[in-house]
Amino acid sequence: METGIKAVVLAAGKGTRLRTEGVDLPKVLRQARGRALLDYVLAELSFLPREDITLVVGYEREKVTAAYPDYLHAVQEPQRGTGHAVQCAREALAGFTGSVLVCYGDMPLLRRETYESLIATHRKEGNACTLLSAVSDEELPYGRIVRKADGAFSHIVEDKDCTPEEKAIRELNVGVYVFEAGPLWEAIDQLQPNNAQGEYYLTDAPSYILSRGGKVGACPTCTPEEMLGVNTVEQLHQVEDIVRRREGRA
Repeated sequence: METGIKAVVLAAGKGTRLRTEGVDLPKVLRQARGRALLDYVLAELSFLPREDITLVVGYEREKVTAAYPDYLHAVQEPQRGTGHAVQCAREALAGFTGSVLVCYGDMPLLRRETYESLIATHRKEGNACTLLSAVSDEELPYGRIVRKADGAFSHIVEDKDCTPEEKAIRELNVGVYVFEAGPLWEAIDQLQPNNAQGEYYLTDAPSYILSRGGKVGACPTCTPEEMLGVNTVEQLHQVEDIVRRREGRA
């Protein structure tokens, strides 16, 4: 069934801070409550046909492709940032002119309804790019959404590149987007590694699209719980506690 949307799931990370003795797995294959992190993500994306989902793999990629043979795979090697990861999926999406959902394989708590609300907002507003945002009272290590004086979207600043003033912003970029394919690839072609990490950030794409006259919006339907990514053993335990609680309510 043609849905007019395809997904790119970023799943190339090594998960250095997650590594424990005797376990050598890509981050997305680490388990929470007996299931791989990527399992949770793909279950919530099940409203899309598997052939419309591309997994961007890298570290120990053979293990990921063996675990998920029914999905398209694109290889990111070496890993040079989120923008570079999406660029690596370009061939898999060759000829596709619809909408592209970009999300992460290590964010297992995002619900199907949140993905669908982002897509619906994107379509309703006729945006070239729509980003998922969340408002948190805590200072969390996520990119900040910088808005213009009139409240319109301006740009995103990665946490590690924030000034003290930008650190105080509480609207956070979840890292999940819907792009129209044309503006996405045009923006990807213009990305530059002008940041502290020397990486190509996907977060630079919305402001580029905006500068070219494209319409960019934000969909603040993500909860702070859903936006939790897994980078450390402590975060993995947090995810397990939340999954356990959700299972208790089911």
